[in-house]
Amino acid sequence: MKITLAQLNYYIGDFEGNLKKILNAVRRARDLGSDLVVFSELSICGYPPLDLLEREEFITTCNRYIERISESIDSKIGVLVGGPEFNKQKEGKLLFNSVFFLLDGKVQQVFRKSLLPTYDIFDEYRYFEPNREFTVLEYKGKRLAITICEDLWDEQPFESEFSRSRLYTTNPLEELTGYNPDVIINLAASPFAHRKMEVKQSIFTGKAARYGLPVLYCNQVGAQTELIFEGGSLAINSTGDVIKRLAFFQEDFMLFDLDELARETPIPAEGEIPDRISMVADGLICGIRDYFGKMKFRSATLGLSGGIDSAVTLALAAEALGPENMHVLLLPSQYSSSHSIEDSVRLAKNLGVRYDILPIESVFNRFRDTLQLLFGELPEDITEENIQARIRSTLLMALSNKFGNILLNTSNKSETAVGYGTLYGDMSGGLSVLGDVYKTDVYLLAKYFNREKEVIPENIITKPPSAELKPDQKDTDSLPPYDELDGILEAYIEKQLPAEKVAAMGFDKNLVGRIIGMVNQNEYKRYQSPPILRVSSKAFGVGRRLPLVAKY
Repeated sequence: MKITLAQLNYYIGDFEGNLKKILNAVRRARDLGSDLVVFSELSICGYPPLDLLEREEFITTCNRYIERISESIDSKIGVLVGGPEFNKQKEGKLLFNSVFFLLDGKVQQVFRKSLLPTYDIFDEYRYFEPNREFTVLEYKGKRLAITICEDLWDEQPFESEFSRSRLYTTNPLEELTGYNPDVIINLAASPFAHRKMEVKQSIFTGKAARYGLPVLYCNQVGAQTELIFEGGSLAINSTGDVIKRLAFFQEDFMLFDLDELARETPIPAEGEIPDRISMVADGLICGIRDYFGKMKFRSATLGLSGGIDSAVTLALAAEALGPENMHVLLLPSQYSSSHSIEDSVRLAKNLGVRYDILPIESVFNRFRDTLQLLFGELPEDITEENIQARIRSTLLMALSNKFGNILLNTSNKSETAVGYGTLYGDMSGGLSVLGDVYKTDVYLLAKYFNREKEVIPENIITKPPSAELKPDQKDTDSLPPYDELDGILEAYIEKQLPAEKVAAMGFDKNLVGRIIGMVNQNEYKRYQSPPILRVSSKAFGVGRRLPLVAKY
């Protein structure tokens, strides 16, 4: 049997666009002699549709487009496509997360998701009823075990104090292997997390080896608002060797002969998962490109400060959107160093990006003069620093409004975590590019962009980081060194360790307490942040839900 994996980038709710992609892939697979073409989870509507699933007309539209696909399918090729399905039983949730097997002009069989993730970004039990009945697809002399994403993740580990060897009480594969299948097929919408790539692959290779069955895994690709899906669909033989991998962060298409899969040569070591930082860069570029493309935005702006964060954001955005679609502003104050302006100009020229210099000193002085009536002889403090940040935001948003350039936020995860940023100032923007990237990784991204030639001026990388909002200011005036800060933050945020266990990793107990206090106290700021492109296992935003008002 010849099976095609069609790894596509869907647009949530774009039924005509998704239909066109699916039918084009079916025609291509048919022309290559494929017996079956496999798409990803909820492919007809795109994943995740969230509360659109609570709209009856949305579900009926999904069903209508499944019918349109089935009507175009003849007896020569079968199709596995994902979509929501009404639960016809009186009990339980109103929907199933389903896969439809289409052949000869109609829906021949339906398979439903058993394990519904309800953690981090996932909230599937909000919408779906879990499957409790198991069967296989018998097609052209083969038995196919059809699973949907989480159905193969029943043994996944958690990075927290409450880790368990098993997250679920049901094991769909144990049920399905009772039918003696010839292959496991998994339709997925599994988001990217840069430290989870090896873990994700090991789940599939482990299942193949454990059950002695080949695994074909078809993952969604592309970005949906803050969620990024890397694709990277897999063909694994029955001994757990990865035979083929589809492309990361782009659409791809590949035909496999099931009978020959066991005889194919495994991917050599040098063809394994790419370097972590290169994956982060490609993921962020994909996230920017799809956010702009799917929202019909064409151009972007940001404030180029001469610092590492704005430099890396600009390099990523220029790659994603094209330098001709970038127009950035340099907004120096009396506290900005001359080399910050020079470095920024050099970076913009290196990338071929249009820039303008708008000094803010006179505007800032007008603010101070106006506020003199209220402030009197009070000494300057963080208030005046924040005013500068908000002036810059106002000018950037003026450019955005006048010319349609969407403002990109440049704050990194380290700053966002501890509240080292100004609401309605440098925290403004339509999309946060680095909000899930710790400062130490921002430096690695800068070096990645300079791997062949100097794109980001070396001085931007090597100089001490500073907000330049007052004389001789350095980030270390308020924060510990970033390698130390990031170690504490990752232990507390990603691994969800309590303060005493973070300190036991070798960090000063008082410092740990201060940093955790800053994280907790600044939840209100993050609540008002723009969407943050997610590249880790625990990003700020929809996957991290904490009360704004809490004493704990």
